[in-house]
Amino acid sequence: MEEKRKAIFVDRDGTILAEPADEQIDALEKFVFVPGAISGLRALTGLGYELVLASNQDGLGTPAFPQEDFQPLQDLMLRTLAGEGVVFDDILIDRSSPSDNAPTRKPRTGMFTRYLSGEYDLASCYVIGDRETDMQLAENLGAKGLRLGPDRGWKEIAELIRAADRRVCAKRKTRETEISLVLDLDGRGPSDIDTGLKFFDHMLSQLPHHGGVSLQLRCQGDLEVDEHHTMEDVAIVLGEAFARALSDKRGLERYGFALPMDECKALVLIDFGGRADFVWKVAFTREYVGDTPTEMFKHFFKSFCVAARCNLRIEAEGENNHHLAEAVFKAFARAIRQAVRRNVFSDEIPSSKGML
Repeated sequence: MEEKRKAIFVDRDGTILAEPADEQIDALEKFVFVPGAISGLRALTGLGYELVLASNQDGLGTPAFPQEDFQPLQDLMLRTLAGEGVVFDDILIDRSSPSDNAPTRKPRTGMFTRYLSGEYDLASCYVIGDRETDMQLAENLGAKGLRLGPDRGWKEIAELIRAADRRVCAKRKTRETEISLVLDLDGRGPSDIDTGLKFFDHMLSQLPHHGGVSLQLRCQGDLEVDEHHTMEDVAIVLGEAFARALSDKRGLERYGFALPMDECKALVLIDFGGRADFVWKVAFTREYVGDTPTEMFKHFFKSFCVAARCNLRIEAEGENNHHLAEAVFKAFARAIRQAVRRNVFSDEIPSSKGML
């Protein structure tokens, strides 16, 4: 099934341009950007959303002035934003006056007809504005509303939207396993893990504890056959979720960790660079730890590596096999924490190639 489109609808006066006391931007001296608007809008580019300017005011100024008197100010705004990499995919301007009670005037949705056609996942769309009518518009569209104000500036709005983009829900069902997963790279949400293998659950719980992510994971597997399918398929779904949540990797740290645990030491090096390569140098001396076969740990990490399209090198040594496995998973979680850290206002791709 084709994925639906997403959009961010942005009000103009009071949201992008500061609104003067008389609420009319009709002169160059009144042309002032809201603090953080340019960097905030730029931070929202490249996320897969169409950017739509939507205003109840015809151009800039007031309908009492001829359009040509203030059109240059609108053009100046658009040129300034374009110079910073912000280009609107669509511009919606309502030309009615408040007294007209027109169906195209926000918060009514008449101006947004093409976005109501079913092509857009409106529940995943946003309306950004500074007025209650903008929030009413979001409700009428079935979108999410983010109101700009003293307690929420452009920085916070950009962080909220970009953080939501790092949350993935996934399901996978085969004849051998049925898995559901919710992963949030920024740790916003509860964590609960149940794979049917208690020691494996204990190891996976290191990801939320030490990796700073939140993870809800359920797996019903054919454990009556053996543990292989459960651990392999969990690794695949988890790896694919990381690949999706990292998106285009703008502002990503990319790399990450070594740590000691009791008599053990573990080294985990990871690179979410889009290529899969795997090195494993860990020697277990027991067939099982708890209910989990130690031979499957190598296969778990290799399957994750391939699904996440990352380079992964794991080395560890120690005497106690429980400590050895836990040191590996803790170091893995810490590497994850370091590598997925992101500066939301950085547009940089962490690669000399310019893409990952």
